[in-house]
Amino acid sequence: MARRKDLNYDEVIEKIMEKKEFRKLPLSDVKLVYSQFEDREDLILDEKIKETRDLLRKMYTAFVSEKLLNVKDKEPIWFLQKHISTKERLNHYIDVYKKCLDGLDEVHHEELIEPNYISAKDKLTKGGIINVYDLGSGINGFSYDYFLEAGFNVNYFGFEAVGQLVDLQNNYFLKEKKNADCFHGSLFDLEIVKSFLKKGKGKKVVFLFKTLDSLEMLKRNYSKELLKEIMPFVDRVVVSWATKSLVSKKNFYAERKWLKDFIKENYKIIDEFQEGIENYLIFENK
Repeated sequence: MARRKDLNYDEVIEKIMEKKEFRKLPLSDVKLVYSQFEDREDLILDEKIKETRDLLRKMYTAFVSEKLLNVKDKEPIWFLQKHISTKERLNHYIDVYKKCLDGLDEVHHEELIEPNYISAKDKLTKGGIINVYDLGSGINGFSYDYFLEAGFNVNYFGFEAVGQLVDLQNNYFLKEKKNADCFHGSLFDLEIVKSFLKKGKGKKVVFLFKTLDSLEMLKRNYSKELLKEIMPFVDRVVVSWATKSLVSKKNFYAERKWLKDFIKENYKIIDEFQEGIENYLIFENK
C-alpha cells in the first residue's frame, strides 16, 4: 500500500470512500467535494481527506442513524423514526401532504378501496395521477402511505445520493407493491435531474425538503440555478427548511430571505406554512 502522502488522485478518492457511510455516494459528488480542498497548500493530505469527509457528512449523512445502514426488513415507521428529519415530521405528514398537493387531481382516501397496483412506469403513461419527485429524498419514501391518508393517490419518485437509502426504499416499494421508485444520483448533475423529471404525464410536483441548505454548503446560489432548470418541467415545487435545530432544539432566525425574494420575483407563491419545526414554501410558474 502506498504511503498516504504518495497516494495518487484515484487512491485518495478511494480512501475517502472507505468509510461505510460514503461508499455509495455518487463518485462525482465525492470528487466535487474533494476539489474544495485538493489545492489547499495549508493542509496536508490527511487533513484534506478529513475535511472532505466532514463536508460529505454534513451534506449527506449527518442525520442518518448507523442502524439505517445495516437493516432491510422493518416497518416503515421504524425507518422514519431512525432519521432525524423524518422523525420530527412524523406527526405532521398528513397535514403537510394535504397542503403541498392541494388542488392537484385530488382523490379522496375513502374512494381508494382495493387499489389496483400496477407499476409506476405504467401509471405514468396514463396520466390523471399526481407524480411526486422528491429530490434529496433521504428516506422520505417510507412515508408513502401518508399520501393516501391525506387523500391523494401518487406515483412517488425519490432521488437520493446515499445509495444505501435508495436500496432500502426500493426494497420496501417492491415488497409492498407501491407505485414508487427511488433513483440514485447527484443533484449537481442537472442533465440527469432534468431527465428524471421528464418521466411521465400528468401533474408533477417537486419536493425539496431541507435539501437546499446542503447544496449551498458546496455551491453558493446553486439553489437558484437548480430551480431555474427544473421549473419548466413541473407544475409545482415545495421547498422547506428547519426553523429549529434538530439536535439542540434552538430556534433559527434566518428566514431565507434571499431564497424567498428570488422565488417571489420569478414564480408565483401559492402558500407558506409551518408544521412542527419545518417551514414550507409552495410555488408554481407564473
